[in-house]
Amino acid sequence: MARSFILAVTCIGIAGCGTTNNYLTEKSTTIEYYRIFDIKTSADRQSLAQAASKGLGRNVNNAQEVMPIPSSFEIPTVPGRFQLVDPLAGSRLAALAGGAGVLAPRIATCDGAVWTATADRVIERSNSMRLSACLFQYKGGYHLDLYAAFRKEEGGLLQFSRTMANAMVGTPEQWAEKTMLDVARSIKASSGGEVTLLEAQPAIAGTPWLDSLDTFRAAK
Repeated sequence: MARSFILAVTCIGIAGCGTTNNYLTEKSTTIEYYRIFDIKTSADRQSLAQAASKGLGRNVNNAQEVMPIPSSFEIPTVPGRFQLVDPLAGSRLAALAGGAGVLAPRIATCDGAVWTATADRVIERSNSMRLSACLFQYKGGYHLDLYAAFRKEEGGLLQFSRTMANAMVGTPEQWAEKTMLDVARSIKASSGGEVTLLEAQPAIAGTPWLDSLDTFRAAK
């Protein structure tokens, strides 16, 4: 009986040590989100850009927005699509990062968009994120392309402070999801158009972009 008790305590101790070591192990993960919405509406691009800006402003303190002058009077038949660019491509730093198995955050470009925006969210010693938005007009309406990438730091001696920060201001995943959905919700509320999700990574459960803006508060 005594021997069995000692073995049980030893196993519990080993399991506990394993859990602790896992918690203290420092991890760095690059995470990418993207959403593409189709918007069927006859509203002009200025109105939709203002609505998109309003939705973005619900979640960020500052953003860099641009409404490029159209390069042609002809509205394209097929909507544009955001492209991802590796800012370190071909550099020595990229080779070193690739050899270490690290995916460097990429940058979204919005060639041909009628409105673009970028916004950053930085939490010291935890994570930094850049979110990009592209509004493309085409003859059937608009496409709203949204992309977010961030490097998530986990584990180590700073994990407790990160957990506390996430409890107060929300995780980067929560912030990215809510910001993207609020842009789509704001456009829907302003234009009255039909908003459909075409592509998403990670997948979205249900149709939260169809909900009212007033139903949601800041992610916590």
